[in-house]
Amino acid sequence: MSEPDAPQGFPAALAQLAAEVEDELARLLPRPEGPELRLHQAMRYATLGGGKRLRAFLVTSAAALFGVGRRSALRVAAAVELVHTYSLVHDDLPAMDDDELRRGRAATHIEFDEASAILTGDALLTLAFEVLAEEETHSNPEVRSELIVELATAAGCRGMVAGQIIDLAAERTSVDVATLTRLHQLKTGALIAFACTAGAILGRAPAPLRQALHAYAHDLGLAYQIVDDLLDAEGDTSQLGKPVGSDAAAGKSTFVSVLGPERARTQARMLAEQAVKHLDPFAEKAELLRDLTHFVIERRS
Repeated sequence: MSEPDAPQGFPAALAQLAAEVEDELARLLPRPEGPELRLHQAMRYATLGGGKRLRAFLVTSAAALFGVGRRSALRVAAAVELVHTYSLVHDDLPAMDDDELRRGRAATHIEFDEASAILTGDALLTLAFEVLAEEETHSNPEVRSELIVELATAAGCRGMVAGQIIDLAAERTSVDVATLTRLHQLKTGALIAFACTAGAILGRAPAPLRQALHAYAHDLGLAYQIVDDLLDAEGDTSQLGKPVGSDAAAGKSTFVSVLGPERARTQARMLAEQAVKHLDPFAEKAELLRDLTHFVIERRS
C-alpha cells in the first residue's frame, strides 16, 4: 500500500486511548483482598500495564462516528480488552500454544501457576459480560442486551473459541488458504468485528453503516493476522514482547507458510486497501480508523 506512515496525531490518539482504557480497567478489576487475593492479583497482572489496545481503539473510534458518549464507549472498550486478555491467558497455557512470554514479561501461568491462569481467564471473561450488563454502560436495556449477544457470539463457539480449536488442529495437519482464512476470521477477526460494530450498536446506527464497519473489520482482521504471521516468522522477540518462531516450531500452517512471505505481504496490503474503502460512507470522520489500518500494516510489534 502506497500510503505514508500514519500521521503524528495517530500515535498520540492511540496512546491517549490506551491510558484511558487502562484507567477504566483498573477501576473495573477487583482490588486484591480476602482469601481470593491471588485471583485478583493474577487478573490485574494479566490485564494491566501492556498491550496496544487496538481493539479498544476500534470501539471508541467507531463509537465517535455516531456521537456516543465517551463513558459508554470506554466501558465497552474495557469489556473487549477483558475478553481479549482472557484469550491470551488461555492461549499461552501448555495445553494450547505453550508460550512463556507475553507483552514482554512472564505469561500468567508462569508468574502464578496453570490453575490460577485458567481461573483468571474464566474470571476476566465473565467480568466482561458483567460490565456490559450494567446500566452505566448504556441506559437502554435493548442496547445492552444486543452488546451481550454480539460479544458472546464473537467470543464463543461461533467465533474465537471455534477458531482456536481449528488452530489446534492445524498443528497436526496442513491446511489450505480457505481453511486458514476461516480459522482467523473466527479466532482473531470475530472480536475485531465486534469491536468495530459495538460503536454502531451503542449509537443505534442504521444497518448500512453497521455493515460498512463490519466489512472494514473483516478485511482489517485478516490483514492484522497476516502481519502477525510475518512478525512471528521475521520479527524480533525484544520488539514483540513474545517469542518468535513459535508457529514454525509447532508445525502450524500460517499465511507465511502457505503463501510465502512476499505473497503474504502483498495480500495484507491488498486487504488493508479494501478495508479503507469500506470507510467511504463516513468521509473524514473515519480518519482515525484509516490511520489505524496503516498502523496495522506497518507495525513491528
